Amino acid sequence: MAPSQMSYAPTLGKLLKSLNTQPLEASIEALVYLLKRRQVKGDDIANATAHMLLQVVAKSKWQNVDQLLAKVSNTGLRLAQAAPTEQVIGNVVRRVMGLIRDEASEDRNADEMGDSVSDLSQLPTTPTMPSRPGPTPLRAATLPMSKSMFNLLCVTETVQSPTTGASTPMSQGASANLHALRSEVIDGIEEIMDEISQADDQIAGFADIQIHPGDYVLAYLPSPTVERFLIKAAAKRRFTVFLASAERVKPGEVPHAALRKKLNGLGVNTISIASNGLMAYMPRVNKVVIGAKAVYANGGVSTESGCSIAARAAREYSKPVIVLSGVYKFCPADPSDDVTEFEQGDSSTFVDYADGEAVDALEVENIVHEYLPPQYVDVYLTNLGPQTRDHLATIMADHYKFEDMGLSLHLP
Repeated sequence: MAPSQMSYAPTLGKLLKSLNTQPLEASIEALVYLLKRRQVKGDDIANATAHMLLQVVAKSKWQNVDQLLAKVSNTGLRLAQAAPTEQVIGNVVRRVMGLIRDEASEDRNADEMGDSVSDLSQLPTTPTMPSRPGPTPLRAATLPMSKSMFNLLCVTETVQSPTTGASTPMSQGASANLHALRSEVIDGIEEIMDEISQADDQIAGFADIQIHPGDYVLAYLPSPTVERFLIKAAAKRRFTVFLASAERVKPGEVPHAALRKKLNGLGVNTISIASNGLMAYMPRVNKVVIGAKAVYANGGVSTESGCSIAARAAREYSKPVIVLSGVYKFCPADPSDDVTEFEQGDSSTFVDYADGEAVDALEVENIVHEYLPPQYVDVYLTNLGPQTRDHLATIMADHYKFEDMGLSLHLP
């Protein structure tokens, strides 16, 4: 169903520009609408999710940390249900929830330190000589009790008077601290957004280390991340790229024409091959480069359909497979049975509806993404640098809170 408060189908660009002026609920509905229609794809999904959660923190009403966590989780659930195969939505939600917990924990620790100072003031003072009286010892009553942002936010907005039953407004200090926490969380989400936007450039920064002069590199259905990686490498290296694709190409059409033009302009040779010819070229290949839609805790990868063919062929010839992925795509869970429920695409890319006999005789399914088992991956190249499978758990533990790793954003 289209957004109720919008008279047109928005684009992501228009939606992001209107976030500050549009009601929160209308913005959420608009993004849900775009996700259901698959009008937001790839890295834009992570960016859009972070933008929307920032609006939830900034515009929604909440009086304590639990309420804020619930609002973030509920919004993430709505987005995830609109695009159930996009694991990155849950990743961003977990990152934001972990950020909120960190900010609350820091203020709680500050409160405990304040209490310790208050307790120390009650210790007996050291006796002094009568001729040189020491300073008057501090009394606990003279030190105001420290009130952290965490404690203040755990109090409801109004308090019932014990005598009259009338409600009194939340204290000015609590309101100020609520505003401070809101600002700190917003700043943290903006840092996550910066990480998402800079990830591809940071991954590309390792290109000249991974690709050597004279290499033959196979890229299967190169994602934007892979394209930027190859272009960056081409600025310093001379090599050859095999561009593999399984899609049906129309007469006169050149697959990956824009990428080929950029690479050729930088002095890199490009050769287009079909997926059914991979084995014939694999002996010449030095390495296979694959983009990731998601990287699971066990090292498995959700990637473009057909990439597993290239990875398995590389394994047969002992060629390394490099998966490119920003850390924000790391999903802190093992793939469940639902990884077999792959996203379906337009089958006309393989069978033209003009081919009447083929359409009547065949049922064609176009799987857009598939699961690549971890044993076919040699290196995970992230915005933090190259990683091995054994190190993935450490990275995920650094970016997600333990209590959020099991977060489920899908209805049973």
